[in-house]
Amino acid sequence: MSTEIQASGADTARLAVAVALLVGAIVAFYWFADQLLLIRVLGLLAVAGVSIFIASQTVVGHSVISFLGNTRTEVRKVVWPTRAETTQTVMAVMFVVILMGVFLWVLDMFLLAAIRMLTGQGG
Repeated sequence: MSTEIQASGADTARLAVAVALLVGAIVAFYWFADQLLLIRVLGLLAVAGVSIFIASQTVVGHSVISFLGNTRTEVRKVVWPTRAETTQTVMAVMFVVILMGVFLWVLDMFLLAAIRMLTGQGG
């Protein structure tokens, strides 16, 4: 199976139109800043939906939709840990982090004392 996607000129034009619509909607959102925010947001979402629909009609759009569908299927196959397993893992990680923090602090204090002794800066 080839991982390269061959897009035609029409697909490129569709993608360009979709991007232009989206950019235009974003510009209009800020251009009409004096208008009600709800109307601007709804307009932006509507144009974004149209833009996504246009982009989904291309070869690249079909491959993205297929990828998202496959991803959703794979996520459903995952065996998620139970609450107890998650709690135990978090506690183990916290213990190791605290242990390493204390170890590095003691090592830092030892090295600081050794450097002060070697350089004669200690009191």
